[in-house]
Amino acid sequence: MPVPLVPEQILKDRYIIRRIIGRGGMGSIYLGEDNRLPGRLCALKEVQQDESLSEETREQGREQFYREASVLARLDHPTLPKVSDFFSEGGRDYLVMDYVPGEDLKLLMDRARRDGTFLAQEDILTWASQLADALEYLHNQPSPVIHRDIKPSNLKLTPSGLLKLVDFGLVKQMAPDEMTVTVIQGRGTALYTPLEQYGGDAGHTDARSDIYAFGATLYHLMTNHPPAEAKQRFLRPDALRPPRELNTDIDPAVERAILWAMELHPDERPQDMESFRQALLGKVPLSNLILRSRPSLLNSLLRSTAHRILVATAAIMFFIALIATFF
Repeated sequence: MPVPLVPEQILKDRYIIRRIIGRGGMGSIYLGEDNRLPGRLCALKEVQQDESLSEETREQGREQFYREASVLARLDHPTLPKVSDFFSEGGRDYLVMDYVPGEDLKLLMDRARRDGTFLAQEDILTWASQLADALEYLHNQPSPVIHRDIKPSNLKLTPSGLLKLVDFGLVKQMAPDEMTVTVIQGRGTALYTPLEQYGGDAGHTDARSDIYAFGATLYHLMTNHPPAEAKQRFLRPDALRPPRELNTDIDPAVERAILWAMELHPDERPQDMESFRQALLGKVPLSNLILRSRPSLLNSLLRSTAHRILVATAAIMFFIALIATFF
């Protein structure tokens, strides 16, 4: 763990460090003040290259950081904090972005759980609509940008009620030839990470990876229970409990949309953010969703009633046939 900066330390002769507001394996996130714009607060995300790597590899990592940071600096969306600067100093790289005041959704969820209640579905869907807008914007860039670390603690609600998707630590930019590069090495957070993301840079992640994390985040927010990890579900398919078993107030259509997004195989999920948005907000009838032939929790839920009727009918017929053998 790198030694953190201290309050009043100045970076780039411009940014005055106020305090640490977050920590990670590769550095900290600081609240800073821009002395060129008095009163303007900013967040500085610190990235320290692994010192065990060769100088050549570290330099390649820095070039990669600058390349990706320049992409982030061009993004402009109300749900995304604006990246205003990036630089290197003291062997560390820094990404400067708007400071977002307010509480993250994990804090709101934890508070609801302590109170023995749930966040309102209507509120969650309002936030989900804002997040879908932001992800659709990222995914539709000329070179699509994949966030790769969507989770409740990376979603902040401002005092005015606007959702912000923060922490670009694991962002990938997809080049036209489908190859990807990583701003900062990482694998996301296990509870919300799809199987394909565990492949690292060798694995293929795309918009559907963000859709999985989106669905897993909604699962957690709706139920107050963390979803089973994808790796656990791969070994034990029944590890993921249907959301309505944990919160009966969830709309069945919302439950089905969440489970669709959380399919283990990318081909079985919504193929783009608009499809997921329509399913989640009830804009597309369930009958229009494309259900794959592979067994899944979603398919099991949809077939459960018919399956029970079929089993009951088969049992009755078997019982009648058994009795008939005695006459």
